[in-house]
This record gives sequence, structure tokens and C-alpha cells, in this order.
Amino acid sequence: MSGIVRVYKRDDDGALHFREAWFDEEYSQFVMNFGAVGHQSKTEETDVADAAAADGLLDAFAAQCAEDGYAEVPNEEQSWVVAQFALKTKDGTDRDRRLEQKAKDALVSHLAWRGLGTVERSEFTDYKLSIFCLCPDVNKAVSAIKVCARNEDLDFTKLSIGAAPYSQPDHYKLKHSAKPASSFSL
Repeated sequence: MSGIVRVYKRDDDGALHFREAWFDEEYSQFVMNFGAVGHQSKTEETDVADAAAADGLLDAFAAQCAEDGYAEVPNEEQSWVVAQFALKTKDGTDRDRRLEQKAKDALVSHLAWRGLGTVERSEFTDYKLSIFCLCPDVNKAVSAIKVCARNEDLDFTKLSIGAAPYSQPDHYKLKHSAKPASSFSL
């Protein structure tokens, strides 16, 4: 087994929790990350001899999570949350491409350490940069994206956020806009 194991579980009060683990080849460590979705997670690292040893730990981690009632959230039960930045040009400039990389890097980290999902892709369309995130909790993801945009100086005044069910990617609803707006479009 290689890659990352990411699983979720609702507690008795309905709060969503997550656990994830992976092998960090650079440091030869097995990494576990866990906590309440939407909050900064806790992380534990264990030094391992090699990838084979990490695979054994990953398999054991997956088995323990399953035993504890954690499971992957199918894509169909998640939502698309799109962070969209208004641009001054139709196709984007070199500055906008730097914004794209900075925003993607910041969102990847910010969402991951809170169990809020993954950045799947980005695209430039007419006067917009859209960054598509697949998220298990829309409202917490929207809040986290706003915090991340402010903290990382990502042109917050040009940010809009829309969300749609995974199976209805053409039905976005506006969740946040820095400027007065009533709808969200890609």
C-alpha cells in the first residue's frame, strides 16, 4: 500500500473527525495526522527503516481505522468548493500565475491540516482564476478558505467562493463574495 490513507467518522454529537497517514520519503517517517475536521490537527511522526516498513504501518493504520469506525468519504458525498479570484485580464498575467501557485500551495496545506479536503485543480477563465477543492464539509471549508486567503495575502478583496454537490458541478451556489454579488459562475 502506498500513498495516503484518509478516513472520517462522525462522533455521537455529529461532529466529523478525520485520520490520515502517509510515508514521508524525504525524512523516512511514517506520519499520522488526526483531529476534528475544521481545526488544526495533531501530528505524530515515527522513523521507519524503508518504504516496505512504512507500507506495513500504513496497512495496520488502515485496519485500525476501519475497526474504529472510520471510512473514506466517497466523492459523491463530498462537495466542490471553488475559491475564485477576479482578475484584471481575460486570460491572466504572470502575476496571476504566481497568485495561482501561491494560492494552491496555501490551500493545499491549510485544508489538509484541518481535514477539510484536497485541491484538485485550477483554471483561468474569462477574468477569473478558479481553484477547485473537494471537501467533506462545505461550511467549514468556506470558513477555512477565507481565513487562508487573509492570512496568506491572497487578494481577499477579489475572492468569491462557490460550492456545489460533487454530482452537480453545474449548480454552484455563492457562499462568499468580497464584493456585492448574488450568484456564482465559473
